[in-house]
Amino acid sequence: MKYSALWMILSALAIFSSCKKDKGSSVVTPPADTTETMADKIKDTAISYSRDIYLWNTHIPDTFNTHAYADPDAIMVGIRKYSIEPGFTDPVDHYSFAAKQSDWNNISSGIAQDFGLNVFFREDGDLRVRFVEPLSPAGKAGIRRGWRITKINTSTDISFNNANYIIDKVYNSTSGTFTFSKPDGSSVDISLAAGTYNETPVFLDSVYNAGSKKVGYLVFTSFLGDSASVVNRLQQVFTRFTTAGVTDVIVDIRYNGGGYVTLSQKLADFLVKASANGQPMMIQKFNDNYADLNETTKFEKAGSLDISNLYFIVSSNTASASELLINNLKPYMNVKMVGDTTYGKPVGFFPIAVGDWYIFPVSFRSTNSNGQGNYFDGIPVDKIVSDGLDKDFGDVTELRLASVLSYINTGSFGYVPRGNALNSTLVTQTKAINENLTGKTFRGAVGPMRNFQR
Repeated sequence: MKYSALWMILSALAIFSSCKKDKGSSVVTPPADTTETMADKIKDTAISYSRDIYLWNTHIPDTFNTHAYADPDAIMVGIRKYSIEPGFTDPVDHYSFAAKQSDWNNISSGIAQDFGLNVFFREDGDLRVRFVEPLSPAGKAGIRRGWRITKINTSTDISFNNANYIIDKVYNSTSGTFTFSKPDGSSVDISLAAGTYNETPVFLDSVYNAGSKKVGYLVFTSFLGDSASVVNRLQQVFTRFTTAGVTDVIVDIRYNGGGYVTLSQKLADFLVKASANGQPMMIQKFNDNYADLNETTKFEKAGSLDISNLYFIVSSNTASASELLINNLKPYMNVKMVGDTTYGKPVGFFPIAVGDWYIFPVSFRSTNSNGQGNYFDGIPVDKIVSDGLDKDFGDVTELRLASVLSYINTGSFGYVPRGNALNSTLVTQTKAINENLTGKTFRGAVGPMRNFQR
């Protein structure tokens, strides 16, 4: 998890002010220094690229003043307001951003430096560990998803009202002590020091019995990292699924904010049924300046697993390359989705080098072979099921996994016990607070770097 770096990258929204030249006076003064600074040159280059490659480039006005913005990231945020799309009242671009090249290189390679701990409110006063990176300090300390946090350093105020404190101490601190309540009722104090570690995108793979069916379960947390290593790991997983005689597959991407389009495509190649080999997977379209880059990608079936029924566990944190995976497979598979409506990002971008920055103006849109896309409001699920934050990944009683297994076995998603779900009166407030707890997660569909100079 790259929370500290992403916090700096994705929250660099600058409040800008206008400036005027002073009118002349009777006092003779030296000519003003009109030499443009390197920072201003970088800003000018950022908007120049955006006027060329941005998906809604013709909407950016000539009067857009880059020098009124703090840095390239603020400029990328500034152009979002011009993303007017037919059928939508408000601008649809919530994604364009910029990052220092050094920060992005760490983020994109799957290198993080923090506790490796991710938290979520189940309801007010009930803060749970929702995710732990295995190779992180938290992972090595044995902390597990589902544990309840009752104390952070000296504070026992684990409430919505203290969310800013929680965010700072969990994601932005270099050290901290946490008190956890485990599922067995015991309590433990664990001190953590932030450390550098590699993330584990292929988080968990398991095989379950559901009646007469063999079910493969894959928890996939990010499409970033070392692509070759991730693909090699996927090959191992799907070989295991094939050997076990898997008939149905559940892909858990509830916390997957996206990443490389190429990795999303590769996972689709492993999942798609054999008869789709060579058929269109997706169509990418650029603005009119780059129509020559429009392309159709076809499936290249990977592995020998041949299934028809595919299930996705998703949430509002499921974004971009993850949504692309679902959308691309829908025309060819029997797809069911459980959880909550996805984030809504049917567009992508590329890193474009500008000085010591990369800018990421939205540059292309994607549709599947049926021409379906434009899901800026997210992809709806077949069954809304709360996140079972009191259970670890792979626990067959975890609400969302249990619901899918029930459907595979009986054809019904089953009854969700109200006592284990979020209190309905707190759902809206809890979601809003939890969005702040996940606002630093990367969300994007990243294509390979290209040279856009004409």
